[in-house]
Amino acid sequence: MSDISFQDRTGEAGAGDFLALLKPRVMSLVVFTALAGLLVAPVGVHPFVGFTAIIFIALGGGASGALNMWYDADIDRLMRRTASRPIPAGRISEGEALGFGLGLGGISCVMLALAANVFAGLFLAFTIFFYVVVYSMWLKRRTPQNIVIGGAAGAFPPMIGWAVATGGISVESVAMFALIFLWTPPHFWSLALFMRDDYSNAGVPMLTVTHGRKVTRTQILLYTLILAPVAVGTAFTSIGGPLYLTVALVLNALFIRGAWRLWRRDEAAAEAEKYATEKRFFYFSLLYLFGHFAALIAQKAVLTLGFGGW
Repeated sequence: MSDISFQDRTGEAGAGDFLALLKPRVMSLVVFTALAGLLVAPVGVHPFVGFTAIIFIALGGGASGALNMWYDADIDRLMRRTASRPIPAGRISEGEALGFGLGLGGISCVMLALAANVFAGLFLAFTIFFYVVVYSMWLKRRTPQNIVIGGAAGAFPPMIGWAVATGGISVESVAMFALIFLWTPPHFWSLALFMRDDYSNAGVPMLTVTHGRKVTRTQILLYTLILAPVAVGTAFTSIGGPLYLTVALVLNALFIRGAWRLWRRDEAAAEAEKYATEKRFFYFSLLYLFGHFAALIAQKAVLTLGFGGW
């Protein structure tokens, strides 16, 4: 057994480890929703500007992930889901992750301001600050409402994409924000239902830990019922239309059905099935969000071609 602690083991990291610091799966969601915000905006941008803007937004999202992993290294060691991340596994030191995250964050914000506009660059900086300081440092370890309030950080990317094109904020960009903001609690709480022991062992006051799974199931259903009219209502804004409305109606009907099934379950059934229903709901929630933003992009495409509007 080596006497060298994980903090001391440096120089073993490969490119894949630094990529892992960026949370590429989360980054892909950031990129897609930001791209949707950019594409559905009423003001067009040069393709090169749009491409470079999305790259810098992606790097900003990655910087948030690296800084989150730096701050959460202590609890990541205690959770099965995160124990193999580069810092707790000893492949990257906390100092390296901090420097990497700060450098990447600074570069992404400055370059986005230069490539697009100052407002978009400042908005990206605020998003990184919100995720790292407000969510990771302040809310995550203090309140079961951590994911509710902190979820705003993940809801900002389409607003940033919209700001790249328009230089500001509008009802439509707020509608896209609200869609992700209200989707986040059901999405993460469904994960927490079958990962409760991880959060409990790490001392993270996730709702499943502080109030139990029954209350969590009820909250998932309530948020889903609030989310549905917001998601469907976006069809009646300038970025919506019949195509988006059709997709939204189908996805929200399925999402409500899934939340209802979760709410009706008892723990004995969930344990016996190894939380199969909860896992299906969690993975469907990813398809749900992707489907809405893909529908917005498709709706903009058919409108651009001169048909498909109200």
